[in-house]
Amino acid sequence: MSINIYYNVLAKDLENAVEISRFAPERTLVGVMVKNFATDDEAVARVEEFKACGVRASVGLGGGDPAMWKRVADVSVRTCPFHINQVYPAAGYTMGRLQEIHKSEFIVNSLIEPAGEPGMVYMATGAISSQKKEPVSAELAAKLMADIGLPSVKFYPIGGLKRLDELKAMVRAAVNQGITIFEPTGGIDMENVHEIVRACIDGGATTIIPHLYTSLVDPETGKTNPRYLERLAKMSW
Repeated sequence: MSINIYYNVLAKDLENAVEISRFAPERTLVGVMVKNFATDDEAVARVEEFKACGVRASVGLGGGDPAMWKRVADVSVRTCPFHINQVYPAAGYTMGRLQEIHKSEFIVNSLIEPAGEPGMVYMATGAISSQKKEPVSAELAAKLMADIGLPSVKFYPIGGLKRLDELKAMVRAAVNQGITIFEPTGGIDMENVHEIVRACIDGGATTIIPHLYTSLVDPETGKTNPRYLERLAKMSW
């Protein structure tokens, strides 16, 4: 079985993005958070800047803000980045718009939250639905994603190793429905990333995208430390 591991990280600027991508350019996804840009045009310019330099962009909300869902969709349609982060209620809409216009390869994930019990999750991750969260089974969540054809689960927040049992249950449910891309997010660092990714692989996922954000950032410079990406690129599974 072929296993693909990508690393979703941040970069302070274009120079930092290029610097950290050089160790595994095909497997490093650098976040472009729309909330950090005053306009869509500015966010589009950053994605295009990344693409021109061989950096794979990952368009995201910014701070997990579900109110940014439409901006994520609009920026993604204009740029077709390799990777798009989206709340569950808007993921099908976003993927559908992209498929109508673009034929190149891309991944749209769907944000699902752990609900505090293995096998139970929150799908109400949108700007309105998140105001009334009610747990559903991981099995139902996976079936609803499969109905739409969504390819990837973003499971957030997992709190590092705190919700490993919940993560494993969601991985199994997703894989049972043919969804084999899994994106653990929240509290992941260089100390626990291997165990978290390994748990996803053991559950049957074949593409895993751990999101490692501020844990890789040097607090003095604000830049992601390239030495961490060098270590990640050399990890074996």
